[in-house]
Amino acid sequence: MTHTKVQTDRQAWKSSIPGDAMPLSPDEVTELTQALARTRERLGPLAVGHQYLGHQASIGCVALEITQRCNLDCTLCYLSEHAEQMRDIPLEALLQRLDQIRAHFGVGTAVQITGGEPTLRQRRELVAIVRRARELGLPPALMTNGIKATRDLLAELAEAGLNDVAFHVDLTQQRKGFTTEKALNVMRREYIERGRGLPLNVMFNTTVFQGNMDEIPDLVPFFIQHADVVSLASFQLHAATGRGVLGKRHTAVSLARVREQINTGAGTALPWDAVLIGHPQCHNYALTLAVNGHLYPVIPDQQFYSQFLRDFSHVVIDRRASRRQIIWHYLKAAHRRPRWYWRGLRYGFSLGWRMKQDVLAARGKIHKLSFFIQNFMDADALDPERIQACSFMVMTADGPVSMCAHNARRDAFILKPLDIETARGTIHWIPLRSRKARQPAAKQTTVGGGCGTCGQ
Repeated sequence: MTHTKVQTDRQAWKSSIPGDAMPLSPDEVTELTQALARTRERLGPLAVGHQYLGHQASIGCVALEITQRCNLDCTLCYLSEHAEQMRDIPLEALLQRLDQIRAHFGVGTAVQITGGEPTLRQRRELVAIVRRARELGLPPALMTNGIKATRDLLAELAEAGLNDVAFHVDLTQQRKGFTTEKALNVMRREYIERGRGLPLNVMFNTTVFQGNMDEIPDLVPFFIQHADVVSLASFQLHAATGRGVLGKRHTAVSLARVREQINTGAGTALPWDAVLIGHPQCHNYALTLAVNGHLYPVIPDQQFYSQFLRDFSHVVIDRRASRRQIIWHYLKAAHRRPRWYWRGLRYGFSLGWRMKQDVLAARGKIHKLSFFIQNFMDADALDPERIQACSFMVMTADGPVSMCAHNARRDAFILKPLDIETARGTIHWIPLRSRKARQPAAKQTTVGGGCGTCGQ
């Protein structure tokens, strides 16, 4: 595909995505304002000045698990031992869960379409899920190991409204022929090229365990080098949960140690504590600009971010909008806080001055690159305070549940039979293939030996 064709397609895709530049309606503003207030109440004393949740978003993201099946066997797998016996949950139930996500957390909530491996789902159904999420104003992300995520599929999903694609690549996946994270860069480059030129944020997830802890400083420069396509690098710490076989986390793997390793690879100390997302023991985040192989933090410290949130608490942001639209929205809102024009100009000049040599060397090519650390909990060591402040939830038939709590009791959620309302009436869905279907209830269709919705 030529460069001109890529750019033309990119503009066409962006203009075809419903709601990409849609302003919030009065009802949506009310909906989101109420969701933000509920989050602040849930966080309690953690709703401090530099807390992202309850100020800029009601939740970090919500996972929608569309299948339990997977085409890899990771040594750190959060899935159940029953995963491969599971039928795919009917499409109608998943679409209803998207409605529930919107109702709980408001417009603009980021939805992770995940599994298992979501690309094992029927293609037309995967596209339908993405399209419905976009229609509801829920920016969808595809979480995939990349094996079946072809460029053709990504292009179709982008046209349907996909915001992000996050490729999970690391040594825990035991991909044949790869013994180091550096060797896996071959696969990462392949995935980067699949996403290049598409209107998608390309991200990478890396599970951190004792076997690759020392390679983190080498991974960071790789992501910096490819920041023209890669927008976020997420590092997820070893957690003893699900069917994984590695057991308890080694003491060498810790939140503090991973931060140090990323700093080493970045060649600078990133301001990990500037933004708080949920509980401080759960997530760390650093937003940077990558210029000429170097990183420059965008949010310098807690004070700066706290003042920003305090002065712009009246601004309700539509996370469906582009970065340019969001910046313009804040510039217009600054007329109520005119000192931010001067403060922003002064800060922008200071940042630009620090970057000047790299900007000149890179001929003005500046790319946003975020780093994220997720410190998941072991199934037998859940901290109630962290569960209460969770920023990463799973939507279940019983409502949203903290990801760590869900993983610790996964079978209690996924093995539960469901009565699902469909256009054909109510179906009684039984998740396990090995289980005999119960007799259908009155005016119900029992889905047992075969599923008319998902084709299983």
